[in-house]
Amino acid sequence: MEKITYDPRRFEASKKTLFLDRLMTHFIKVGGALVITAVFGIFLFILLQILPLFRGADVKELKSIDLPKAAYLAIGTDEGSELPFLVRKDGKIIFVNVSTGETTEVDPGLAAAVPVPTPALEAPVAAVPSATPAAKTGPPDDDLPLPVRDKPAAPVVLAPVPASFSSVNYSARRQELVFGLPDGKVTVAPINYSVDYSTGQGQVTQGLKAGTPIELGRPGVPIQVVDFGGAGDSKLIAGIQQVQDQAELHAVRLARKRSLIGGGELKVDRKFDLTPLLSGKPVGLLVASQADSIVVLTALGDVQYFFREGEEFALRQTFKPFGDLADPTVGSMNFLFGDVSLVFTGVTGENRVFSLLRAAGSEIRTFVQTKQFPALESGATFYSGSLRNKAFLTGQGTTASLRYSTTETVRWQDQLPFKPKQAVISGKYDRMLFLDADSRLHLFQLNDPHPETSFRGLFGKVWYEGYSGPAYEWQSTGGSDEFEPKYSLIPLIIGTLKGTFYAMLFAAPIALLAALYTSQFLNPRYRTVVKPTMEIMASLPSVVLGFLAALWLAPLIERRVPSIILLCFLLPTAAILIGWGFNQLSFRFRKFVPPGAEFIVFFPILLGVAYFSWKMGPTFEKFLFVVQDPVTGMPVADFRLWWPHVTGARFEQRNSLVVGFMMGFAVIPIIFTIAEDALSNVPGALRSASLALGASRWQTALRVVLPTASAGIFSALMIGLGRAVGETMIVVMATGNTPVMDWNIFSGMRTLSANIAVELPEAPHHGTLYRTLFLGAMLLFLMTFLVNTVAELLRQHLREKYKTV
Repeated sequence: MEKITYDPRRFEASKKTLFLDRLMTHFIKVGGALVITAVFGIFLFILLQILPLFRGADVKELKSIDLPKAAYLAIGTDEGSELPFLVRKDGKIIFVNVSTGETTEVDPGLAAAVPVPTPALEAPVAAVPSATPAAKTGPPDDDLPLPVRDKPAAPVVLAPVPASFSSVNYSARRQELVFGLPDGKVTVAPINYSVDYSTGQGQVTQGLKAGTPIELGRPGVPIQVVDFGGAGDSKLIAGIQQVQDQAELHAVRLARKRSLIGGGELKVDRKFDLTPLLSGKPVGLLVASQADSIVVLTALGDVQYFFREGEEFALRQTFKPFGDLADPTVGSMNFLFGDVSLVFTGVTGENRVFSLLRAAGSEIRTFVQTKQFPALESGATFYSGSLRNKAFLTGQGTTASLRYSTTETVRWQDQLPFKPKQAVISGKYDRMLFLDADSRLHLFQLNDPHPETSFRGLFGKVWYEGYSGPAYEWQSTGGSDEFEPKYSLIPLIIGTLKGTFYAMLFAAPIALLAALYTSQFLNPRYRTVVKPTMEIMASLPSVVLGFLAALWLAPLIERRVPSIILLCFLLPTAAILIGWGFNQLSFRFRKFVPPGAEFIVFFPILLGVAYFSWKMGPTFEKFLFVVQDPVTGMPVADFRLWWPHVTGARFEQRNSLVVGFMMGFAVIPIIFTIAEDALSNVPGALRSASLALGASRWQTALRVVLPTASAGIFSALMIGLGRAVGETMIVVMATGNTPVMDWNIFSGMRTLSANIAVELPEAPHHGTLYRTLFLGAMLLFLMTFLVNTVAELLRQHLREKYKTV
């Protein structure tokens, strides 16, 4: 017999195999490291995009310009702060070329007729008090051209005095100056900025010319405080005059009549004497840009709000901004951009914002405190509001503070090496100008690209203008420049969780029970058809599912909600009863149904129950969902009317129920496939041992197979959850895509992923919206990372607990 010998080298791997093994080992390691690097690279890129959202304003001084020594009462600038101007007490306008430092003196062409009493009839002089600092006021009392005389008025001689005024105010939004003249008239002088390209480069130029003076109130009495509002075909000018011991409030409305050949000049349309409505001595005055309201500040700290109702003004509200303090005197009062909010500072430095809003059950808007900023050391001595957002610049002494009203944050605050008397923010919100006590103009660069965002603005409740209280709100765009961008991500996070919850509520039970039945009870012959079919379902494009949800499923469910309710109740009940009844049958009947083919018998019965439920829905609706029709007053069976009437929640056609069904349809194949694999991979010896010990197939599946495969099932649920969290197109198309904060199943939502898809095409590159969308992407990234990490830890725990040796 031939002896068999074995060569020990036959069990050694070849050098080529070892080389390939080492190569692939290193390749996998490098590939894994690159994947991790790519993930962290994406994380770092997103982080760099969102960090600027949480930075404050960056301010630095560019240059300072010496101006002629004079008393300057107002300051303004063009959009780029290239040619600012200052108004002197003598009525001259000084334009400053920031590039060269040169100044140009312009005469606006004012001419006032000043009353000069005859010596024989001269009356005693009455004191003229001044207004509060930082409010819109005129010169101090001792600088008025002539004092006001007691009644009866003596005969006067009107002497024209060129380039003189008793008060001045500047509207940065309209770029117009309004002058109150010593003879009781007012005139408007527009600052006509333009760009001249004749030299080859754009150069800002101006053209200034005062309009025709208009008599405001008492003739011959100086206008102490003046303000105006309105644009286009209507303007409202208001002023305060001191007549003997009484301060009077007068207003005049200008209107332009249009014809087929165009519009004419603004002419006096109506005059108003609001003095009888006053209570207290007025020292400050504001006119809204809509030319429909006037706000008056009194010496005692009262604020009186007059609103035009029809053709007359009525006192709508009186309030004390600092009535809770020991000294309620108001240091300054100014409008915020949009003229819906008032910014107040008290004489002790408190800074509060009051906004117009409608109280519950009222149709009238009144001022209510909505913001409280950190206090200054005393009342503000200068103020300037931004023309692009809700920021404002204020301060006192050497302190300057840039604040943002919407988010109630201080963007920048510093002690300056000089004491500002006047300040202005450029129209582009990129420059700040300060005029100090030594007639020196200081130009500062302002870099604050994202003032609308802060941690509170993104994740906290914010009290927006017109809202009845603080709220979480996402609304990135509006219909006007005064709109407050609302970037709260809380509604989007709630919408993401809401959509995911309803999708998993629908998908998880169906997918897990289907996987359990397919792996443990279904005949292998049918399993080879069912599983590939489910896997093919996972490849359906989400845009197709969203399209079907929006145009087919949503209108269908809207009319048949009672049928859906019956289906959700009767179908599971029928399945349980059929299974219980089948188990009660004796073996001589059950033997006719091959094991694993029971669905062939059960499916027609369940299909019949589903059809019955669908058809009985309208009858079910007539019994339980009857409500009074708001139009006819008759009882009507309509679930769409019943739901809002009973619950107070909305009913929308594209809602969370539609999203749950269709997004659940997209998630079911993923959960089913992974769970079925986990259940099928449980060792057969465990099943055989359980059955041999007398357990039924159902007991074996629940108590042996299911716990053993729990780690894989949990992974299936987490992967399905990740698909639901990141789903975009189904949510975009199947919901109203409205960022709401409720869990109502019959209302829509907006998710983080859908918000990115909808808003990103319209987001300016590196703008606030652009970076906020990246923040939403970061939240999705962190949510997914957190869920996957927790899922992996739990999976490992379950795997160790139920592992088989």
